[in-house]
Amino acid sequence: MVDPLKLLAEVDGLAARGIRLDQRLKDSERAHVVMPYHKIEDRLSERQAGETGRIGTTAQGIGPCYADKMRRSSAIRFADLVADSDLALRVRSIVESRRVIFQTLYGDDGGFDADQIIHELQSAKDRIKPYVCDTTDYLQNSILEGRSILFEGANGVLLDVDHGTYPYVTSSSTGPYGIGAGAGVPPSLVNRMIGVVKAYATRVGGGPFVSELLNETGDLIRQRGHEFGTTTGRPRRCGWFDAVLCRYSAQLSGPTDLALMHLDTLAGFREVGICTAYRCQGQTLTRPPADVRRLEGAEPVIEFLPGWDENLRSIRRFEDLPKTAREFVSRIETLVGVPVNLVGVGPERHEIVVRGELPSLIQVPSGVTV
Repeated sequence: MVDPLKLLAEVDGLAARGIRLDQRLKDSERAHVVMPYHKIEDRLSERQAGETGRIGTTAQGIGPCYADKMRRSSAIRFADLVADSDLALRVRSIVESRRVIFQTLYGDDGGFDADQIIHELQSAKDRIKPYVCDTTDYLQNSILEGRSILFEGANGVLLDVDHGTYPYVTSSSTGPYGIGAGAGVPPSLVNRMIGVVKAYATRVGGGPFVSELLNETGDLIRQRGHEFGTTTGRPRRCGWFDAVLCRYSAQLSGPTDLALMHLDTLAGFREVGICTAYRCQGQTLTRPPADVRRLEGAEPVIEFLPGWDENLRSIRRFEDLPKTAREFVSRIETLVGVPVNLVGVGPERHEIVVRGELPSLIQVPSGVTV
């Protein structure tokens, strides 16, 4: 799902900094176009749902765009954008039907203008076209040529439409099992997988959050960790590290290593917490239930460990971390069942502690890493 206007804005932003993307940026011809009416539908549906029924969408039109993908007849892909001579007619037809649907469902026709939408698409078309290609073919040929590929997930594993905290999820398959569906590269080619987690838990928008801290500690973590949405600026909800969800995510994803970030954010706390289980309806759970209502009613079982006061940002060896910080990392390893081989001790790229001898991310010439 790609918003062509936002994509071009990012291209222009990079160009202003002297970074050109010619022959570098490749946009899949199979990607679906996020249209203005998708964003409007996002906002209208959230407004109608009210405070209690909201999913917490970022209102960027992703869910409605995925819905159109599954409807098929009302979907527009980048292949259509750059080649379809009937695009204007299709857009007009879709816009008229959306007006009727929106007015019926929400009492608001959305207020969008078909001519303006068509003009924006036509203006973007010539600039977008050089970037659009068969990215699956490009990736497959790159593998045959022995090149290395790095995939980066766009959403957390627990936002997966099938295995996440449904319905408070995104509309796609997140995590490594989305590689095949999204990129057309067989997951069997992945030889190394880095699971990225924070030293505490966060969530944006609605949905269950068992280890959430609705107090000064949660506020302090948010401020220290600069936990505000990249797209929306919304403050993220913060809580203690949730080993239940992290272990579940690891079982779904199969990471070879964990990268534990934001360890520096927890400096100064007298003690730091780890959620090791849930108490739910008289049961102790070590795996999240599928029923989101049960999850919302669960209480955390928190294990507290001694904290540390030291500033970690200058540390580059795991052995030089405070003893209590090392014990915190080791406890997470034990609970999750995956080694922590990268530790973030600051926001800068170089503020990473490599634990032991971390093997090269790419182990074979044709390796694929996620």
